[in-house]
Amino acid sequence: MKNQLLLLTVFAFVLKIDAQTTIIPKENDTRVITTGMPFTLIAPDARAAGMGDMGVATSVDAFSQQWNSSKYVFSETQSGFSLSYTPYLKKLVNDIGVGYLTYFNRLDERSAFAASFKYFGLGSIELTDNVGNSTGTEKPNELALDVSYALRLTDQFAMSVAMRYLRSDLRLNYDENTDASAANSFGVDISGYYQSEEEAYADFNGRWRMGFAIQNIGPKFKYDDGGQDNFQPTNLRLGAGFDFIFDDYNKVAVTAEVTKLLVPTPPIYGDEYNYTDTNSNGTYDEGVDVLGSKTDQQNIIIQGQDPNVGFLSGMFQSFGDAPGGFREEIKEFTWALGAEYVYQDSFAFRTGYFNESEEKGARKFFSLGAGFKANVVNIDLSYLFSASKIQSPLDSTLRFSLTFNIGAGTYNEY
Repeated sequence: MKNQLLLLTVFAFVLKIDAQTTIIPKENDTRVITTGMPFTLIAPDARAAGMGDMGVATSVDAFSQQWNSSKYVFSETQSGFSLSYTPYLKKLVNDIGVGYLTYFNRLDERSAFAASFKYFGLGSIELTDNVGNSTGTEKPNELALDVSYALRLTDQFAMSVAMRYLRSDLRLNYDENTDASAANSFGVDISGYYQSEEEAYADFNGRWRMGFAIQNIGPKFKYDDGGQDNFQPTNLRLGAGFDFIFDDYNKVAVTAEVTKLLVPTPPIYGDEYNYTDTNSNGTYDEGVDVLGSKTDQQNIIIQGQDPNVGFLSGMFQSFGDAPGGFREEIKEFTWALGAEYVYQDSFAFRTGYFNESEEKGARKFFSLGAGFKANVVNIDLSYLFSASKIQSPLDSTLRFSLTFNIGAGTYNEY
């Protein structure tokens, strides 16, 4: 009888050991924030690219629609249109690039409207059947079409609202059974810009500039009926700058900008495993306890918050959901510094630096740029030097922009 009780006790103890479970974090679990349609964040114009991909607080130009459309009410030009082209992955292919076209019109002293069209072409892809015969050619692409209205609320401050239509046609039509329809969505930008009066200092005059923009506010979308919901690249831009005006011919503008994606951070996931608690301390000790098989509990959030929320909830959640706490939240901000020297409003030289945490994308690069003005035409160029182990898709890329000014000198802002 005693032997039977002993065996029963041992058997119950073994069952208790077998019932122990633990959650093991997944290996190589990344927390880089990803979104759909990231092409909207590519700097399309050479001026902004020459100063480290910034534009929310720089002085107004025809490409302000990309960065901060409220700047248009500070334009001294009545209207203008611009175009640019940016080669993408030029070291690998020669048919991928971003085209950008803008138009703006300053209606009066206090208001302006603008429109732009952005096209991201991913080249030509030839399709073949199982034996290698050509079945046609696909040209995947993405585009954005937007309009904005800016209103001057005070002499030094203006705000703007922009509406945007987004279309992503990336799916390939392999056969007649493939649903190759494009993904569509819409977004809204809200921005503001402050520009002070020119003030006299000891050895120079100066002017302050500040700006903010919340871009791509809009619903999530799917690339296919059975796919996952994708966040738009909703982002916050904050910037400030100062113009050193030495005389009528020489001016130096310095600007700083920070940017953050307002999209939930991926949490740390883990899978549940059975294990043998050999030291009977109730927790799994690696190297001591014996790890068993997985249970049916997988993709459990260990640290962080559930990213499967609506786009508005995701915007607010993005400020405090990083699994690493405040230290990780800070790493989700990118920052850039830029400077521009302008001589006689006809020649400009620019330089800039852009930085992103290595844990959040590792984009780091220097940039150089130049601008020339001849009558009503502005010509801008820029060049990018990657400073990261992970090279930028735009490394060693020369970008080119053209602006045509109509009614230059119609307004006096400086």
